[in-house]
Parts: sequence; C-alpha cells; structure tokens
Amino acid sequence: MNAAKVRLGDGLTVSPLGFGGMALTPVYGDVDPAEALQTLHHAVDVGVSFIDTADIYGGGSNEELIARLLKELRGEVQLATKFGLVGTPSTGYTDIRGDADYVRQAVDRSLRRLGTDTIDLYYMHRRDLRVPIVETVEAMAGLVQAGKVRHLGLSEVTAEELREASSVHPIAAVQSEWSIWSRDVERSVVPAAAELGVGFVPYSPLGRGFLTGTVDAASLGSNDFRRNIPRFAEEALDANQGVVAAVQSVAAELAAAGQAATPAQVALAWLLAQGRKLGLPVVPIPGTRRAARIDENWGAVALTLDFTAAQLEKLDAAADAVVGSRSADPNWVSEGREQRLS
Repeated sequence: MNAAKVRLGDGLTVSPLGFGGMALTPVYGDVDPAEALQTLHHAVDVGVSFIDTADIYGGGSNEELIARLLKELRGEVQLATKFGLVGTPSTGYTDIRGDADYVRQAVDRSLRRLGTDTIDLYYMHRRDLRVPIVETVEAMAGLVQAGKVRHLGLSEVTAEELREASSVHPIAAVQSEWSIWSRDVERSVVPAAAELGVGFVPYSPLGRGFLTGTVDAASLGSNDFRRNIPRFAEEALDANQGVVAAVQSVAAELAAAGQAATPAQVALAWLLAQGRKLGLPVVPIPGTRRAARIDENWGAVALTLDFTAAQLEKLDAAADAVVGSRSADPNWVSEGREQRLS
C-alpha cells in the first residue's frame, strides 16, 4: 500500500508509521538476529521508511543491526537515533549526559556503528538536568552545521524545555510515550508542539504490547525490561486489564458496524485521530520482532475509524483508571518534571 508521507517539523518528511528498533534487542525476550534483519527489511518493503534506534539499545548493537539494512537501502530510509542515556534498557541506566563534549562524541560513535555519513533525525534521548537545555541544543545544532545531522529532535521534554530548545534551533519532532493508556503529554507538551510547528513521534503507542491483549504476568520473562515499569508489576497488570477490555470492546463494536480492526489497529488509529484532533502531525513508531505484526500495524494507516462519542468515553475512562506510572523514575519523563513544577 502506498501511503502519503507525513511532514513533521523543520521540513522532515517520513512515512505515516515508523518502526521502533528497541524491540529488536533482548529487552522483551530473546531475539534472533536473522529474524530481526528480516523484520526490518519487511518493514521497508511494506512502506515503513522511518526507522528509529538509539545508541544504548543493545549497547550499540541495534545501530549495528540497522547498519546492515542501510548498506542496501540507505536512500529509502529516514534514520533516527538518540544520545544521552548511559547504560542499556536491560541492565539499567547509570547516567544522563547532555554536555557538548558528550554530544560530539556520541554522534561520531553512532555514525560509525550505523555506517553512514549523516543521521536524518538526531534526538536528545533524555534531559540532563545538570546542563541547560539550550547548551545541549547548541551542541546539536553544531552537528547540523557540520553535516553530520539533518534535523534535531527531543525525547521526553516538558513544554517549557521544548520552547527553550526551539529558541536555539528548529526542532523537527518530540518523541514521548503516548497511547490510549499514556495521555499525560496531552496536557501541555502536545499543545506546545502544535503551537511551535513540531511533529510528534509517540513511542510505545501499543503500550509496550499491552494494548494488544497479548501481555500478562505469565507472558513476561524474567529478563523482560517491562518488569521494571510500575504499571507492569503483577498486581498492576491485573488491575490494568480494564484498559485492554475497553480496546477489545471498541474493536468488536467497530467490527459489528463493518469497520474491522484488531485491537492494535484500534490503538494506532486512535492515536492518529488524536493528532488530527489536536492539530499536529503524529507518526507512531511501534516496534516488533515479527514481520506479521508489521503488516498488522501498517494496516492501521489505511483505516479511518469512526469512533463514536460513547466509544471515546469508554477509552478515556479506561485510561483514567490505569494503575502505576509509565516510568520507574517519573523525573526521567516529561510527566514527572512537569508535576514537580506545577
């Protein structure tokens, strides 16, 4: 299916759905490298050209995996990667670095691993509170001037941080968790992005798989990264099945009305509709290890589901009843820092 490209901020144009590369490292369970590469190729084959990674995924191995795709298909891919976190998702993070020296070192390491001369979208992965954000963005802007980076992005920033950063250099995209069960960014970050002409790239748009109805306490392995997240604690998972039931109920109602969609497609279509409603371009980046899930997720792009007011109220109510934070340390995401300032 050929789908219209989406223009984020600063003139960056990407596919209407991206691919989150973290799933292709052993954070949700073991990964077969050959299958991972096949999944990446399949994503590009169906039309997903926006590929997202980070230097800490697999300790750099995710960038090296994507380099194998880029070797054949660099011209067909809009490449995003991130810097700033020190450590790995599976072993834990030990620091956040946003100083200028680290920015310059990090980009050179990523370019080597990726086997490319230029990164299309370079994100600050998390905010280093020891460094004024304008200093970090000034260093990132220097990478644009040097030709190493084309566009700049920020992940998990507050509305005020986004405004400060935008005063230094145009920001193409904000990446934060946003989904049916993670709505906090709608309070101030999303309106600020819309105001400033910045695109939004929701990560974990399927709630790290939870909204698909395929995740419960029994399905999480001992080395699964999600065990570190409060809303995936066993008692919280049981309480949060209500949001899954709401998504499944809406999917069943839509199917009865002749609009067949899986729960995953409902979740993605809802998010795309939220972007239209709130006035900014939204490009979710679901990740998966399976090619079949690529097809399912991409299918949401073609759907314009007519959610009724009652269905939207059902999803809103389920989101309001979610138990547990979306981060083990709320200060590492925009929600925690905005609550602290309010």
